[in-house]
Amino acid sequence: MFNAKRKVARSLIAAISFIAIAAGCISSRKAEQLQIVSRDEWHSQPLPIDDSKRQVPKLVTIHHEGVLWTAGTDKVARLRNAQRWGQREKNWPDLPYHYVIAPDGTVYEGRDWHYQPESNTNYSLEGVLNIELLGNFEEQRVDIRQLRSLVALIAKLCRELKLDPITIRGHKDAAPGQTVCPGKDFYRYLSNGSIRTWVEQSLAGKTPAIRELDAIQGGPTTQISETRTELAPTTKP
Repeated sequence: MFNAKRKVARSLIAAISFIAIAAGCISSRKAEQLQIVSRDEWHSQPLPIDDSKRQVPKLVTIHHEGVLWTAGTDKVARLRNAQRWGQREKNWPDLPYHYVIAPDGTVYEGRDWHYQPESNTNYSLEGVLNIELLGNFEEQRVDIRQLRSLVALIAKLCRELKLDPITIRGHKDAAPGQTVCPGKDFYRYLSNGSIRTWVEQSLAGKTPAIRELDAIQGGPTTQISETRTELAPTTKP
């Protein structure tokens, strides 16, 4: 009888261990869904940034690129071109964004977040952590994969940098009257509180039910991942 009870106890311990390992694997898979490509991996070539631009991040500002994305675009070439353009035309040492999210949800490291970003608009950049979504959300719809990566990225940054989700804002919030960024299709996810709610749920250990909103009446109807070259306007915004 004693041996039988011991066998049952061992079976229960084994079952509990298996469940714990399985739960850990599931948790790891969820964490792995956020793909971050490092600066070294995409061969970023920043110039030195003056120490006077060092900062402690305090809030998150979200942007869209403002340039129509079309299917087949080379993501890394887009980043390198943007970096070179800023260095050549604006005298910026690096990308003005700390992270960039492609339509497929891949996250790219941009400027080192220890340094202030850059902007074409006039507002305080001290303590600002800039995140850019590739695409033009005045003319096309944000991809669900971008939304998922954005929420996961901000939750990660909130944990690691002790940021408060209440500080999440759009570029137009930081520079009112100066820009429509991050575009009307995306901005409503900020204005209705969805992004902040999803981030808070993630921080609480929950799995947020991230979903796309219906197209705005009179707004863009084409998904960013479905935009073809022939649909692109002849002039850039």
